[in-house]
Amino acid sequence: MRESQLGDLTVSALGLGCMGMSQSYGTSDDAESIATVHAAIDAGCTFLDTADVYGDGANEELVGRALAGRRDQVVLATKFGFSRRQAGDTIPNVINGSPEYARTAIDASLRRLGVDHVDLWYLHRRDPQVPIEETVGAMAEAVETGKVRYLGLSEVSGDTVRAAHAVHPITAVQSEWSLWTRDPETEVLPTLRELGIGFVPFSPLGRGFLTGQIQSPSDFGPDDMRATLPRFTGENFQKNLDLVAQVKSLAAARGVTAGQLALAWLLAQGNDIAPIPGTKRRKYLAENLAAVDLTLTPEELDTLNNAFPPEAAAGTRYSESAMKLVNQ
Repeated sequence: MRESQLGDLTVSALGLGCMGMSQSYGTSDDAESIATVHAAIDAGCTFLDTADVYGDGANEELVGRALAGRRDQVVLATKFGFSRRQAGDTIPNVINGSPEYARTAIDASLRRLGVDHVDLWYLHRRDPQVPIEETVGAMAEAVETGKVRYLGLSEVSGDTVRAAHAVHPITAVQSEWSLWTRDPETEVLPTLRELGIGFVPFSPLGRGFLTGQIQSPSDFGPDDMRATLPRFTGENFQKNLDLVAQVKSLAAARGVTAGQLALAWLLAQGNDIAPIPGTKRRKYLAENLAAVDLTLTPEELDTLNNAFPPEAAAGTRYSESAMKLVNQ
């Protein structure tokens, strides 16, 4: 497995997003999920990502069980900041970035994970009611006490990164980035590279759309969050399906899957990038990991860049209310 450099933290070039093991993408299977985590570690994919809000804490507990006896083999990342979700919402949207909440959140995460520290601790979303300097100041206390090794932020603007980094070094920023979500390239990524901060793209396969396996909105069950997202509904669905057809065509010419091609495009963006595609099944993990050995030619990269210019995807990533919480 290749390695990526997130600030001073070295991680596997491809990580494993664990959220879907406990929520948002259909029925859970804890036994298969744990087997997937073990297979990832065995293959050198040792950068694991979870959060306290995933499954209302169940995902941290699951990851903790999977890491029993193997904690020292992984770089473990978790997040805090969502305190709850409002009734009827599938996506958490109540944020608490207060220093008091930060202090209780890290202790609760460590308890659920069954570990004495995490390697990377992110603020999941910026709390607009709390100065970022105060939130990061409290997070820095967790570093001083040995509960956390490095700090990160998620879905923030370049200005927020600068303000936070001035309080305590920020190691990584996590946001959605893929062929159909390219807005980080405008402001955030240049800021990170100026400051020596790494980037962790989540949903690098467009929540599965870029794999080419999704053909109809009926592919989603009632417990799948994608059924409610603008990009997966109405006229947007067919428009985005047409976009993905170009990835499938180029992938077929290379003899690889569309998902592997999409991951290879992202991995080609630099060794300060560590995508974390999520899966709860070993067969999809193996497919994703094969992308690490796929090198795209300059011509292929140009073709993909031209096929997916910024704003090419139809529809927003989240609902209107949830979009207000990103890039803040």
